[in-house]
Amino acid sequence: MPCYNSAETIRDSIASVQDQTMESWELIIVDDGSRDGTADVVMSERYTRTRVFKQNNEGSASARNRGLLEAQGQFIAFLDADDAWEPTFLERMHDALASDEGAVLAYCGWQNLGLKGGRGKPFIPPDYEPLDRAETFLGGCRWPIHGALVRKTAIDQSGGFDPKLQASVDYDLWLRVVTQGRLVLVPEVLAYYVHHEGIQITKNRSKVALNHLRAQEKFIACNPYVVQALGKRRVRELTEGELLNRAYICYWDRDLLSARTLFRHVMRRRYGRPKDWLYMLPSLLPYKVHAMLLDGRDGE
Repeated sequence: MPCYNSAETIRDSIASVQDQTMESWELIIVDDGSRDGTADVVMSERYTRTRVFKQNNEGSASARNRGLLEAQGQFIAFLDADDAWEPTFLERMHDALASDEGAVLAYCGWQNLGLKGGRGKPFIPPDYEPLDRAETFLGGCRWPIHGALVRKTAIDQSGGFDPKLQASVDYDLWLRVVTQGRLVLVPEVLAYYVHHEGIQITKNRSKVALNHLRAQEKFIACNPYVVQALGKRRVRELTEGELLNRAYICYWDRDLLSARTLFRHVMRRRYGRPKDWLYMLPSLLPYKVHAMLLDGRDGE
């Protein structure tokens, strides 16, 4: 469990681990340079089977790698300091993964909590095992980081988290893990993504999108067969096409700064249809001019 300035939320996340029906577990918390006394909050509670480590603020990838270095178990699950599990998460996931020697990872369904309307719709992902592995996972991250249990040997073989990435570190890891063995679906909602009003900060969407692309390109570079198997056109649809899609999402949300950054990256790659370029080209104009053009369209 990596944490950074999580004093207000970490107790609930730890409680969801302490409440697990499976008794054989250890919780490793890595405080990534918090300034709000997060580590003091944890230490004051004297939790059982919990070890706490502190480090300078180096990012989530580094914190997770520190946790992996300290971990003693054969199976690893990740939980952020503001999310939660069902009490049966570890038991159900461990039973599924441990019973299949050829499987490297088990994944489950999840649900959003704390939204303005209450709970989000529960989501059970499909069984990805029979699908084309490269095309399926180049298409996107298929489960949240706390919705999976993975063999530690698979993580070690993959090299762990990449601290050079500023986002999509879990997606980057999964891309390297899923090529090593079978995947097991546990068709139950066992993980919860908890939204905390006033605490969660909107991410820099251009940074997230560009790191997502970098993770994809790393995977392709390490697995050149992917281009041959899927074809260059399909690979571009899954990579540059996804970047363009995210740019449009930012554009229609009027997050113009992010949209302009992503549009420019897409244009440098000479991707998109003529009508896409009609939306992208104005991003070469000064920001104020671009914004005025959009305001004029809104007023029409």
